[in-house]
Amino acid sequence: MKAFFKGAGLLGLMLVCSAFLLAGCGEDKVQTIKIGFNLPLTGDIPEVGEGSKNAAEMYLKDINDAGGLDVGGTKYPLEFVYMDNESKAESATNVALKLIDQEKVVAIIGPNSSKQAVPAGGTCNDNRVPMISPWSTNPSTTLDRPWVFRAAFLDPFQGPVVADFAAKKFNAKTAAVLFDVSNDYSKGLAEIFKTSWEAKGLGPVVAFESHGTKDQDFSAQLTKIVSTNPDFLFVPNNYNQVALIVNQARDLGYKGPFMGSDAWGTPDLVKLCGEQCYGNYFSTHYAAAGAQGATKVFIDRYTELYGATPADYAALTWDSIGMLVEAIKNAGQVYSDPVEMRTAIRDGLAAIKSFDGITGASKFDAQGDPIKCAVVVKISDDGEFVFEESVCP
Repeated sequence: MKAFFKGAGLLGLMLVCSAFLLAGCGEDKVQTIKIGFNLPLTGDIPEVGEGSKNAAEMYLKDINDAGGLDVGGTKYPLEFVYMDNESKAESATNVALKLIDQEKVVAIIGPNSSKQAVPAGGTCNDNRVPMISPWSTNPSTTLDRPWVFRAAFLDPFQGPVVADFAAKKFNAKTAAVLFDVSNDYSKGLAEIFKTSWEAKGLGPVVAFESHGTKDQDFSAQLTKIVSTNPDFLFVPNNYNQVALIVNQARDLGYKGPFMGSDAWGTPDLVKLCGEQCYGNYFSTHYAAAGAQGATKVFIDRYTELYGATPADYAALTWDSIGMLVEAIKNAGQVYSDPVEMRTAIRDGLAAIKSFDGITGASKFDAQGDPIKCAVVVKISDDGEFVFEESVCP
């Protein structure tokens, strides 16, 4: 009887070993390349997180349906890990740490907004993990941070673009500004615009008013602005705030034009703002209407999949992933040690001197910032973002 159980045990052991061999024990399993996404899926700007995730899912499917990313002759599947930063600065740093320490990602895409990207960029740089922000335009995101890159132009370029366009389009001699003092992006761009406007000798900034991120009543600031009778009002705010500001300004009797920035560039702006936003302009990264080539292909595919036109942050997320893919290919091989792989990707990103994306061609400076064109779009009477002009460095 003992011999039977002994024999049965031996047979069982052989069957287990055979099962492992059939499962590929004798083969090298192809490693997955794990990439993190630090996104505002809830909070003040959930549309931004959703659009970025949608674009990422499209890119992921394309790569994995083709068998994976070809690096040095071997195809590696990609894995994307999405985490919600709640549109908050503190949450963005916490998400970055979770992606780095718990998920062991080799690179991070996002955050988008400068309010989250500036602190998260510091965390990624301190931990020596490559990060690409698709949408952040504040210089501090990448400043003296060799591990942090971006796909968007910078506010020192965007500010003068807004000033020049408004002066020409509105024949403006005076300007007013209303901005979010708690938002790095809004505050930084407002200050850059004011400096640029005054340096160009275009006339005075007759009102420079601020508010808090959670404010919903802007009547006190707008009353001061309306009393100065500016030729236009610059509002470098997130789209959810813009909708409130524009409608409240009209209620207070302001009849002049508004000028916005790239944070206006989401379809939700028109949904929230309505006809009061029609006919106004903002600077941004690309114009969906009239797009051609690879940009049109992306827009058509996205629209068919998700039933909406992709905003600039979705297109910039696509380009950010493209930059990361190029960096991984530049590395030439995939390392099993995430620390080693992160260094190879950072070096691969630094080696990119130019990149042709769906938001335009870029060249990169020593800071890791792209030098690329901006566009100004008009919000048409149909609520579409229509190309007005392109401005290049």
